[in-house]
Amino acid sequence: MPKKVGAQFVGRYVVTDPKVCHGKPTFKGTRIMVWQILDELAHGMSPAEIVKAWGGKITRPAIAESVSLAHRSLLDRHGRLRHPDELPAAA
Repeated sequence: MPKKVGAQFVGRYVVTDPKVCHGKPTFKGTRIMVWQILDELAHGMSPAEIVKAWGGKITRPAIAESVSLAHRSLLDRHGRLRHPDELPAAA
């Protein structure tokens, strides 16, 4: 995976950087936090509505990646909830 000083690429579109938004996952090149997009999806917004609402700063592939990362963080490879000891610590 590509690296840059101070930031860590979590995926193609999602990065973490301790100097940006207190290290919370954001979309590359923005200060838009992944939780904001996941929250909008949870409240019924479609990916097309999210792309429009954020003026194109977030793309459909970036949204899909954030959902995939959340899925992999919560569920094991069999689709079962990970053991609580395996889940990431709450921020």
